[in-house]
Amino acid sequence: MDSIKVYIVRESDGTYSSYMDDKANLPYGLIGEGATVAEAMDEWNRSYNDMRKLFEEEGKEFVEANFFFAYDLPSFLLYYAGKLTYAGLSKLTGISAAQLSQYANGYRNPSPKTTAKIQDALHSFGKELSQLQLV
Repeated sequence: MDSIKVYIVRESDGTYSSYMDDKANLPYGLIGEGATVAEAMDEWNRSYNDMRKLFEEEGKEFVEANFFFAYDLPSFLLYYAGKLTYAGLSKLTGISAAQLSQYANGYRNPSPKTTAKIQDALHSFGKELSQLQLV
């Protein structure tokens, strides 16, 4: 079963879209839209189930796949802005809060190296938190 990347993107009107990687080798395409990331993911999952039913009704073989959701950096920064401040992310990543804000608002585009640096810092922080125990 193939693993297919699904992109979560914040649109210019503030809504979110989810769509499959162009490299997906599936006989169908799927999208999801919503006011929030959760709504876009829910609609994505409904679309997947609806597509499966449609293939079944038409007597076609449905190709199952594993999907994983990935954000573009501006969408991630905007979606998590209420939970993670740019100042806090700056401390984690070593990238200035002003630069992070510019990425989120589309004034600058992060390089792949910068995107990887942010992702690595967040994964490291997540791992640290997952090992945390409170007493």
